[in-house]
Amino acid sequence: MWLLWNLFELAGTLSFAVSGAIVGMLRHMDIFGISVLAVLTAVGGGTIRDVLAGRIPPAALRDPTALLLSILTAFVLAAYVSCYRMRGIRKKVLTVLYIVADTTGLASFTVTGTMVGLSSGEPDSYVFPVVLGLLTAVGGGILRDLMAQRIPVVLVADVYATASIVGSLVLCLFWRLGAADAAPFAGASVVIALRILALKFKWQLYRPLEPGGGRSRH
Repeated sequence: MWLLWNLFELAGTLSFAVSGAIVGMLRHMDIFGISVLAVLTAVGGGTIRDVLAGRIPPAALRDPTALLLSILTAFVLAAYVSCYRMRGIRKKVLTVLYIVADTTGLASFTVTGTMVGLSSGEPDSYVFPVVLGLLTAVGGGILRDLMAQRIPVVLVADVYATASIVGSLVLCLFWRLGAADAAPFAGASVVIALRILALKFKWQLYRPLEPGGGRSRH
């Protein structure tokens, strides 16, 4: 089971390192700034998770693998973008890659955070694992966006945190029903499916005021 957890943790780390590095490049940062955003996005949520779960010091400080992997990802991606002349489609390619990486990271860290909560929280509680899954999934992205001086995606994106919560609840349900092996895949699949559907059909949560001051029609 924990081998599966490590695989999801690795997928989340790589995916969020990519999304953090892309945000840094789109904000025209230098390689240091790009690396900082990659690291914050990749390990920020996991650090919050470990502190809340009482795993002190956090895994990122006990084992430097995630930190080094994040920095390496930032350097490789920056070098690739710099060497490969994408001309006018460069920003579009980076945007698509960002969406894919961010969605994968959201799903992966929802799984790892929820599994930690299920293994260390109250036996019958859904609150602790769901909150831990959500914070693991969105914590690094919030730090990334604050450092990049933009409104955190979790506060404005279409069905972002909601997808993490629903996926975490599905994982918990499978886990409680005795399908622990299938639970991580079920939770991750729900998160990814909701994000794809939200992007395709432009789903939004209710907003009292639309951009420009108009009243929401939803």
